[in-house]
Amino acid sequence: MENNFGQPQSVIVLGGSSDIARALTKRLCAARAHTVVLCGRNQKLLDECAEEAKDYGASTTDTVLFDAEDVTDAARVVSEAFEKVDGTVDLVVVAVGLLGDQFAQENDAAAAASVAIVNFAWPVAALAEVRRRLVAQGHGRILVMSSVASIRVRRSAYLYGGAKAGLDRLCDGLADSLDGTGVTLQLLRPGVVRTRMTKDQAPLPFTTGPDEVAGYVMKGLETNDRVIWSPPILRYAFAMLRHLPKPIWRKVADH
Repeated sequence: MENNFGQPQSVIVLGGSSDIARALTKRLCAARAHTVVLCGRNQKLLDECAEEAKDYGASTTDTVLFDAEDVTDAARVVSEAFEKVDGTVDLVVVAVGLLGDQFAQENDAAAAASVAIVNFAWPVAALAEVRRRLVAQGHGRILVMSSVASIRVRRSAYLYGGAKAGLDRLCDGLADSLDGTGVTLQLLRPGVVRTRMTKDQAPLPFTTGPDEVAGYVMKGLETNDRVIWSPPILRYAFAMLRHLPKPIWRKVADH
């Protein structure tokens, strides 16, 4: 159960070795999360993150290995993670994502599908099992990493942005479905973040680092806000950008 300050004490992170998830896990452990299960595709990185979580205060850590292109395995991953917690789960973080290479993959059916599977289909399958388990226990929170790329999809990243848009909209409905269950869902919509995934991108306005994003998340978890923006100014920027005429949007977004 969450402690008296509303801080989660048992956490599952799907995509636990990503840069943002890693920064968030450290903050959660420093804020007294004592049980952490990290799930991802790279066992070496997961082990490093698990040890790091202990350095920041976790008393129990474990890992689950999975391939986010295998949708049929999503329920198994979530089930195994819940079992490793060996108790109630306070927070499930869904931080699975793949930026991909738009221009290299847009004419490649298999590669294009992989971007959609990792960013949309696998999280959706995992969330179905997360929802079932949290509703059954009667409480808990879900944090899903979306992106500002979901708000208005750019030509230069429509595979990634389109998949994130699907996840973003689905989670809005999923959050509504949780009313009255004791379970809540929040979306994280970060802008460009300096990570391994974006190392080849040119810097854009309002670019942040993983630790900055984690800080905004920690503040957001203290609220009932449906969406956590990182940085918060993007809420207002996209209120305008989403309504720009298409020709102007193309110039702003892809140049």
